[in-house]
Amino acid sequence: MKKLPTQRKRLLRSFYQRPADEVARDLLGMVLLRRIDQTWIGGSIVETEAYLAMNDPSSHSYRGKTKSNASMFGPAGTLYVYPIHGKFCMNAVTERKGVGSAVLIRAIEPVWGISQMQSKRGYEDLRRLTRGPAMLCQALSVDRQLDSIDLTRYPALTICEPDDAELDDGQLAQQFPSIEIAVSPRIGISRAVDEPLRFFVRGNCYVSGRKKDHL
Repeated sequence: MKKLPTQRKRLLRSFYQRPADEVARDLLGMVLLRRIDQTWIGGSIVETEAYLAMNDPSSHSYRGKTKSNASMFGPAGTLYVYPIHGKFCMNAVTERKGVGSAVLIRAIEPVWGISQMQSKRGYEDLRRLTRGPAMLCQALSVDRQLDSIDLTRYPALTICEPDDAELDDGQLAQQFPSIEIAVSPRIGISRAVDEPLRFFVRGNCYVSGRKKDHL
């Protein structure tokens, strides 16, 4: 019998209790999973962006804590979900409670529950399922109802190490054998646009943005 996804090796809180740029880099290759109607869907993280607590005018925490961004100031490992143009973006909170730093998960390579993600997105093309933060949240049914959950404990959404992740046919998912991590300025922002705080798997077709920018 296939091992239940809830038995996967979740990332511990200590993983997130570090500066956002370190966590953003180390999240590449980890497995993001969402359980919907007893089915696990998700894939491998291939693109992230770090948003810092100090001197980062593009961070939602820059002007301080508000009702809207309160979860960004929560304990490390908290999920911060915010709305954008009628859709949503998901972030893993880093460092420690009260700091206000997080990592935006921009894209995953879809592996599990692809048909479910295709249905939720309304597209068959795999490259149009999860290559962008809003697309990703729509594909995984992530919205503000999940804002402030604990990624280290919540039963239906988690990030885990890839070494014990099973594919649908019962075979073990293969870790990226030797991923090449690339770094660039963040995209889709208007302030602090030159900071090298975007991390992605070079050459992966599920990374968002123009193809020539991530080869």
